[in-house]
Amino acid sequence: MNPTEPFLPQDKVFTADKKQYGKLELKARARGMRHEPTPAEAKLWEHLRGGQLGVKFRRQHSIDRYIADFTYLSHKLIIELDGNGHSEPDQADYDRGRSALLAELGYRILRFPNEQVLSQIEAILAIIKASL
Repeated sequence: MNPTEPFLPQDKVFTADKKQYGKLELKARARGMRHEPTPAEAKLWEHLRGGQLGVKFRRQHSIDRYIADFTYLSHKLIIELDGNGHSEPDQADYDRGRSALLAELGYRILRFPNEQVLSQIEAILAIIKASL
């Protein structure tokens, strides 16, 4: 740690683009997404919350100008769950651009279809554990 930088506890890390944070209403949008998770997000969160995998994940956390479904900040690992809409060409292009920007920031991204999370949660958890 650089002695001239203030110490910020891990759960106080601000990773959003400060110029976009207010303009895009990232805090309010993320809060709304946490309060109304998809069934797949709710199921995965049951297994990630409270350090059940030995690490602390955040859900619906703002990074740059995006909101990641689940994030483990100290390892820069993002888990994204994709519904049917992510297979649409425009959405797939958007996802590729988003992933490229997050990769430039040093993040690794794991993507899983919602159906796989709902039907194969143990396999998903094994992949996540291996990525840690």
